[in-house]
Amino acid sequence: MNRKWYGLAVSWSVVVAATVCLIHCSVACGGFRAAIAVRNVTPDTLLPVSGGVGPSKGVKQKIGELTVRALVIENGETRVAICSTDFLGFPGVLCKSVRAQVSGIAPENILIGATHTHSAPDCYGFTDKSGKTGTDIEYLSSVCTKLADAITEAVDKLQPACIKIATGRAQGKIAFNYYAEQLYDPRCDVIQVLDAKGKPFATLVNYACHPEIIGADQGILCPDFVGPLYDRIKERGGGTGIFMNGALGGMVTADCRGPDGKDIRTWDECIRIGYLLADESLRIVAGAPIHKNPKLFCGNITIKFPIESELIRSIVKLSPLGFELDEKGRVASQVNVVNIGSAQILTIPGEALPNIGYYLKRKMHGKHNFLFGLTNDAFGYILTKVDWNSFDRYDYISRICLGEMTGEIFIEEVLEFIDKCPCPMRTTN
Repeated sequence: MNRKWYGLAVSWSVVVAATVCLIHCSVACGGFRAAIAVRNVTPDTLLPVSGGVGPSKGVKQKIGELTVRALVIENGETRVAICSTDFLGFPGVLCKSVRAQVSGIAPENILIGATHTHSAPDCYGFTDKSGKTGTDIEYLSSVCTKLADAITEAVDKLQPACIKIATGRAQGKIAFNYYAEQLYDPRCDVIQVLDAKGKPFATLVNYACHPEIIGADQGILCPDFVGPLYDRIKERGGGTGIFMNGALGGMVTADCRGPDGKDIRTWDECIRIGYLLADESLRIVAGAPIHKNPKLFCGNITIKFPIESELIRSIVKLSPLGFELDEKGRVASQVNVVNIGSAQILTIPGEALPNIGYYLKRKMHGKHNFLFGLTNDAFGYILTKVDWNSFDRYDYISRICLGEMTGEIFIEEVLEFIDKCPCPMRTTN
């Protein structure tokens, strides 16, 4: 692959916009503060990787590094940590372990998402037919500790900051819906954090797409396209990247199709897509106005879901992680709403289908509405009742869904909660 093309692709408009930003952001940033920290969590001894429900697959090599990242933001008495982990999912039981090790932020204000790479160790405790699991509990414990350390470091490094927020259509061959090609959200939402001198030091990218170019069956441990995404953001002056997935269910995936229609499942393809998404994210945010002192709000509710799926009930029962159910056999997930400047963020404890994502964004109250999928929990797909078990095409995702009413319960409760929350600011301040 000729990677020089990426360097030549920087548009003059982006350079001009960055210069304008440096001029305007030199003004004091107010009471808003932020910082970001990263930890490498690549296992010293390579572990099997998980691409979904079922036994993990053996690994022969690694490409790139797995990381956990923590972006901490603060204004006044409100402090929030937005965290991303390079795993298929990061269940609530692990989130609980991380929060217990952090003293600088209220536990309910720590949001932990997964990039959803299909080439990392199992965080669920999936079992094989004999009931055995390849999950390494000691390794997962070390990941939780490292993420807690990253959050604490970011708290200690908090500095005056301002932000830019933007939403735009990501152009180019990045994602498509494997079940229905155009049924996905091409919008990319970006928050860029700048220091008091106007230099970006963190760029958050919120985009719905499965990082499964490499997958679990090639014997490779890697962060998939998210690793190159981070490399490109840093190379282009965007600081440290942090990726939060979106409504990627059924099946919004990386568009790595070649001219013959077959998937190109190589690291070079991870680089192509990761670089392209990074370039598009930086293009989208380049000319955005600056929030010099964005207001910050963080609220949370707990939603309980019944488990109708025999498959998920079996995973919960057999997993060594110790999943907790209430007296009615329901699983509980924390859901957050965060307002930052003109943006509103809603967390989703799984993989919501794109139609749910579009509907939620339409009903939210921000000028820019972010959906953090696979955040605070990761219990399978989230479908509406009219989609659940309705099509042959949806047979798999219906089986990997808690139940027929999962989407209905989630939509009803989060929209009621959102309407009770303060509305985000509509202009820069």
